[in-house]
Amino acid sequence: MSGQQAEQGVGEFAVGGAVHATAPITVPAPRPDEEWELPNGFAHVFYGENNDGIRKPVLLADGFNLGPSDLEKLFRGLDGGEYALLTEIRRSGRDVVLIGYDERSASILDNAKTVTAAIQRTIAEREGNAPLTVGGFSMGGIITRYVLAKLEGQGIDHQTALYFSYDSPHRGAVIPIGLQAFSSFIPLANKFAQQMDSPAAREMLWRHYDRETGSIEAAPEREKFLAELRSVGFWPQRPRLIAVANGRGDGQGPAINPGQVALASVGRLIYPGTTFYTQGEGHEVVVAELKRLFPAAEKTITTSGFPELDGAPGGTLDSYGILAAMLDKFGAEIELNHPDICFVPTVSAVAIRDIDQPDDLYANVDGLPPEESDLDEFLCSSGTTGHTRITEELGGWLLERLP
Repeated sequence: MSGQQAEQGVGEFAVGGAVHATAPITVPAPRPDEEWELPNGFAHVFYGENNDGIRKPVLLADGFNLGPSDLEKLFRGLDGGEYALLTEIRRSGRDVVLIGYDERSASILDNAKTVTAAIQRTIAEREGNAPLTVGGFSMGGIITRYVLAKLEGQGIDHQTALYFSYDSPHRGAVIPIGLQAFSSFIPLANKFAQQMDSPAAREMLWRHYDRETGSIEAAPEREKFLAELRSVGFWPQRPRLIAVANGRGDGQGPAINPGQVALASVGRLIYPGTTFYTQGEGHEVVVAELKRLFPAAEKTITTSGFPELDGAPGGTLDSYGILAAMLDKFGAEIELNHPDICFVPTVSAVAIRDIDQPDDLYANVDGLPPEESDLDEFLCSSGTTGHTRITEELGGWLLERLP
């Protein structure tokens, strides 16, 4: 493979909100009892233990990534780690409805149609009148939040007693600006650029790098989505609202200091000299030095007015680790110091503070009055864990609160 082919191929990856398990999953998911085709998506239904139909439904929506949902993989991710969440839900006599999308990176407003149809079909097929539980993981928690609020505004009874979100970015998610810029620095169209420029990314990311102008701000699509959320009242009013965060609640995040080399290509062949730095505060702070050979180009990426995001309390994503693996695959020599960084800050996941200011981003959530949150109840992880990782602490807490 030539150096040119290697540099062009590096971008064939995606980052995102895939549900985490603690180890490789080899146990296959069970066959669903029902499979539904829905607008812009689909759902798999798994009856609860000793049930022969839908009686006590729990609807769980998939999160953000590129391409269609893989519900078998999602099932394994939710059930194959240290806490078998779906098994425990079904063991309690509740039914699981896993909701997926034809395109996970499509607009939240488009994938909301899938969730709306899943709720309506669940109600139509349910035996008895047990209330619904509706929620989701990462972006799935944002979609379900919006759908329930919109249905209430339309006067439609969603029959939902409990809404939950699992490490969902209610106040925004974070992908380093340097990484976003790198996706468009790759000289050919690539999956990473497609994902970073997707409607869902533009709607969820706290700040977005515009590949055409180089501007760094909340994307217009995010402003539009927030206006739409505002128009339906921001939150549903009827169900009880709960959430869990994969980040800690004591103001402590991963041990990452600002301005450090997070990832660098230190060889001479593949993006030589390209270096990513952990996010620092200040004006015109360098977050990436991008360099390529084919065609030769260099670009310095800076930010202004950002807090120290990478080491903030929150659910982590192996953002630099994923890129490092791709660089290594194509023959680059790399220096990797911080594979995992904050993706969904704790204060965002529990909807208690915005993430613009350092004092809010690093707030000791455990010490704040709980009523400052938009939620009725929430739980932060006792330790920093991967974004959407299913732990016994968080999964067990959620199970105890199902109606």
